[in-house]
Amino acid sequence: MPLHLTSEQRLDDGVLEREFTLGEIPGILWTPPSASTPVPLILLGHPPLGLRPMYPRLVARARQAAADGFAAATVELPGSGDRPRRAAAEQARADLRRALEAGERVGDEIVDALILPLVDQAVPEWQAALDALLSLPEIGGPVGYSGGLISIGVRLAVVEPRVVAAGLFAGSLVPRAIFEEARRVTIPLHVLLQWDDEGNDRQAALDLFDAFGSREKTLVANMGGHTGVPQSAGDAAARFFTRHLS
Repeated sequence: MPLHLTSEQRLDDGVLEREFTLGEIPGILWTPPSASTPVPLILLGHPPLGLRPMYPRLVARARQAAADGFAAATVELPGSGDRPRRAAAEQARADLRRALEAGERVGDEIVDALILPLVDQAVPEWQAALDALLSLPEIGGPVGYSGGLISIGVRLAVVEPRVVAAGLFAGSLVPRAIFEEARRVTIPLHVLLQWDDEGNDRQAALDLFDAFGSREKTLVANMGGHTGVPQSAGDAAARFFTRHLS
């Protein structure tokens, strides 16, 4: 898919922010203020809430990446933002809300219906974005993946050899099939877990970490809920990418 730049602005710290479309998929690319050689790239994952609502968090992460000498990029997930809604996903979300409001266990069939089709569509789109971004003269790799739905990160780590390290956030529902894929992950991993995350099954997160086949994998667990991630956790993730992408 062709990448078309649609807007460009220089942020106050000198980071160049460019919005683009990849076919019909919106995205944003951030590059450091100045670089004499092509720079590594971090793909910034995010929850399916839309790029606009997530922009403040994304740009903060992109500024950190730029300060470390990396480009950063993100794309709108299927069914998010202005992209067409998927009827099956909307039904799965409704089923999830009903289960949570009733205090019931969220069944595997709901998790599968909500997550697996999203992973199946989103991962090839991330790969297409990677094709286009790596064709730009200012970006040279290697590539890391950071945050977002952990199932997307797991699938990318398995199928995309250009991704050499991943920072994952254990804060989303994970289908059983993804646990099996996790055994095939071999790249270095830095996994963040909020110990008191009200929307996350802590034991499932620990089991997923145990399943990863990587020889180098680190679990960073902090007290607090989903949005209570301390600054020190972000600093540790930045050091992880500096080690593996520089």
